[in-house]
Amino acid sequence: MSLKVRGLLAIGIGTALGLALSLGSAVLAGRQLPVDVALDAGQSQLLTEVLEHVRREYVDPVDDRRLLESAVRGLIAGLDDHSAFLDAAEYRDILDSTSGSYTGIGLNVGIDEGHVVVISPMPSGPAANAGVLAGDVIVSVDGMPVGAAEFDETIAQLRGEPGSRVRLTVVRGQDGWPRSFDIERSEVRLPSVEWRQLERRYGYLRLSHFTATTADEVEQALAELTATQVEGLVIDLRDNPGGVLDAAVDVADLFLDNGVIVSADGRAADARFRYRARGGDLMAGKPITILVNGGSASASEILAGALQDNDRALIIGSPTFGKGSVQTVLPLSEGRAIKLTTSRYFTPSGRSIHNSGIRPDITAYPNPDDADGDRELGIAIARLQQSPATESRRIAVSEARPNP
Repeated sequence: MSLKVRGLLAIGIGTALGLALSLGSAVLAGRQLPVDVALDAGQSQLLTEVLEHVRREYVDPVDDRRLLESAVRGLIAGLDDHSAFLDAAEYRDILDSTSGSYTGIGLNVGIDEGHVVVISPMPSGPAANAGVLAGDVIVSVDGMPVGAAEFDETIAQLRGEPGSRVRLTVVRGQDGWPRSFDIERSEVRLPSVEWRQLERRYGYLRLSHFTATTADEVEQALAELTATQVEGLVIDLRDNPGGVLDAAVDVADLFLDNGVIVSADGRAADARFRYRARGGDLMAGKPITILVNGGSASASEILAGALQDNDRALIIGSPTFGKGSVQTVLPLSEGRAIKLTTSRYFTPSGRSIHNSGIRPDITAYPNPDDADGDRELGIAIARLQQSPATESRRIAVSEARPNP
């Protein structure tokens, strides 16, 4: 999804980060907006007839507020697969998912056999520090029983103002005895980057998604890796659904001395833009390989396309998702917003990757017979050993897909 909230650009697919996003800086409600919409009598009559039939004849009573929200949802959703109306909770989720942090107790939770289960507490988060463990079943929050039917409400209850407290009751293991934790909410960071040193002095960066803090995380990782005098770098973007567009641009800028990173075109003036590298390759020209697959989307494709078209990295893996549009998130009244497709973006060479994706320089797929190995990573390391990678980037090398 490619997301834009005026002043914040984001990209990706999926429920949390499935768009290239631009977040609007000003709430539009509360001031009169120019309206250039003229419905003829027939169109107005259609809307009136539908609303009246629903009011009078739908099997259950529906209040007018719900009808209006449903109508707006349908209006926006009917435009394309990526535009949407966001209620207040959905808008907050987008802001949280792209900011790199949120206020809560630091739990990843899911549903298992009708129960709300702790998948993992975030390291050093409030819940982890209180003693909550992976596998704990949450049975109540502030004394209110919870289950699968209350999953969304449970997540909302766990969040709140910094310094406020929440009482979490869980059942652990087979003993069935409840344990209660009184936890103070605080800011919880959502790291998007993992790094480590590989064999033969090569660095490895895993970017899980792009948030407002990703570029700083990458810069910190590079500082630690370059201090060990790494001779090359693997950037792993596999299954990265995207996130903040500005983050993808800033990360690309860390590896480029010059050149275009991405451009976009749309009807509105602020939907047309071109970002260029400001200079300062932190890897000092050392070879880079990038791992991608069909789950690499939007912001991932921006980064991969920028380094590929500028002959800075060798792309290895399978074709990426192919999400080449930008959505602008425009705030509305009462904490709501609309997410509207406003731009199409292009790689530095002018390519649109929409519905086609980034084509790898070396095509490689996982080996289903080697569950413990990482075939693509092995190929990436081997290509780094053939330094400099840029000399061989355009060689058409195809790794055969393993037999299923």
